[in-house]
Amino acid sequence: MSTRNRSSATVFILEGLTRQPGLQLPLFLLFLLIYALSMAGNLGLVFLIRISSQLHTPMYYFLSNLSFIDLCYSSVIIPKMLMNFVSEKNFTSFPACMTQLFLFCFFGISDSYMLKAMAYDRYVAICNPLLYKVTMSHRVCVLLVTSVYTMGTFGALVHTCYIASRSFCGTNVIHHYFCDILPLLNISCSRDHIKELLVMILVTFNVFACAVAIFISYAFILASILRIRSADGRSKAFSTCSSHLAAVGVFYGSIIFMYFKPSTDDTTQEKVASVFYTTVIPMLNPLIYSLRNKDVKEALKKFWNGGIL
Repeated sequence: MSTRNRSSATVFILEGLTRQPGLQLPLFLLFLLIYALSMAGNLGLVFLIRISSQLHTPMYYFLSNLSFIDLCYSSVIIPKMLMNFVSEKNFTSFPACMTQLFLFCFFGISDSYMLKAMAYDRYVAICNPLLYKVTMSHRVCVLLVTSVYTMGTFGALVHTCYIASRSFCGTNVIHHYFCDILPLLNISCSRDHIKELLVMILVTFNVFACAVAIFISYAFILASILRIRSADGRSKAFSTCSSHLAAVGVFYGSIIFMYFKPSTDDTTQEKVASVFYTTVIPMLNPLIYSLRNKDVKEALKKFWNGGIL
């Protein structure tokens, strides 16, 4: 029994996104393009915010951190996914799988809390504009970002330590394209349902605590916007917030579908849902925040004209 446990835990095989040979090359090219766009968009946004003095505000400080998280998030998932499309069997060692799981959880949880910090920033800016500079001081912003990464580290450690302590004595095929919590639990033969419940409670807390806080913030923001008498003022406020709400909606929608839908043997839906929050959203965020943001477009125009110092 122990020998079998060790051998099965030494290496896993990632099933991949699809087993249809005809789709391997088209999907490889598609996700290679998505990765290239994600890298270019997020790196470009981080660089632009760093060099543009007009973007040195709390809102863009959080946005640059979100872009950094999305950049790393994509790099944790997509390269391994691309290997699935070009190799007959995509092997991954137990330590490599646990490392990917930790980084996936760390950047995923950090992404969620960073969106929450950005919602709080917009709430203060629109609902309490006179106190904005005092409330969102540099020290407060640094503390918020530090707490985001702290929550990410804590959540990732809890999830990874629990999965790493399980035994895998049956199949070593992970029915997914990366090492995720639920697919790994599904092939474990030493499941502790009480501890699993605690793990899922933590997942639920990380998702719903952030989502509820964000939507409460935007309820107050919407009420404040509707009280603005100027049509231009309302338009500017809506423009600033709509991009963030779009990113939040897609991110939490796909996560809730993945982790809180009824259990089923069909893994296709889970894979499609996870594709959104692991690959598509990191690519879309730079586009959402740049194409719908006047300040970013002006900074980009100055950069192309050589006007940024």
